[in-house]
Amino acid sequence: MFTDPWFYITSVPAVLLYGIAKGGFGGALAVIAVPMMALVMPPTQAAAILLPILVVMDMLVVKTYWGVFDRRALALLLPGALVGIAIGYFSADAMNDHYMRILIGVLSLIFGVQSLFGLKGLSGGEHNVVSGGFFGTLAGFTSFSIHAGGPPLTMYLMPKQLPPLLFAGTAGMFFAVVNVVKLPPYFLLGQFTSANLIYSLVLVPLAPLGVKLGHYLVKRSTPTFYYQVVSVCLVLIGAKLLWDGASALGS
Repeated sequence: MFTDPWFYITSVPAVLLYGIAKGGFGGALAVIAVPMMALVMPPTQAAAILLPILVVMDMLVVKTYWGVFDRRALALLLPGALVGIAIGYFSADAMNDHYMRILIGVLSLIFGVQSLFGLKGLSGGEHNVVSGGFFGTLAGFTSFSIHAGGPPLTMYLMPKQLPPLLFAGTAGMFFAVVNVVKLPPYFLLGQFTSANLIYSLVLVPLAPLGVKLGHYLVKRSTPTFYYQVVSVCLVLIGAKLLWDGASALGS
């Protein structure tokens, strides 16, 4: 695959976009990384190649946003995320990625449209144990399978109207924990083959560039513009996931 130009044409933009999202700008945009890479490889392989790169990105994000995060949000979201990862691991053989894409696609579309038109969000403006647990579990579950935890997390955080840097830092800390926890299950499922790790090594130099660019953009964004970008990303990614899931089930 190293000699296939399409590997680089799809994987390089995917990693850079993920890095920009990790850096805090348009976090839901990261969802398209696996589908982009899946154009030239199986989705499970794309997810396995990305995970070590994401852990490197997370280290950079933690350093960048250390101390800039909502502790209450993390306390409510992370326990559910661990449950979601466990569900993903134990249901790995039976899990249907197509139905999951449809579920996340529908939720993303609904929430994105709500946000764009100023309607009331699904999770409410205040922190809540029930909604935090629900969206945390959903984020952990979808993150485990196709690295698509961004939309559920965004659905919980957006109605809180956190300042952009605080929003980005909270999301960064959340996924720093989630991705480290995902490493042992991925290893036990045999995802970290020598070939996949070599592909990760080839792409990992792009990680700092993407994260720095994302941080640069979020620092220079007004809250209104930032949340408009995130909302548009949710709508576009939701439509993409819904289309992919429905097309796969219909074929």
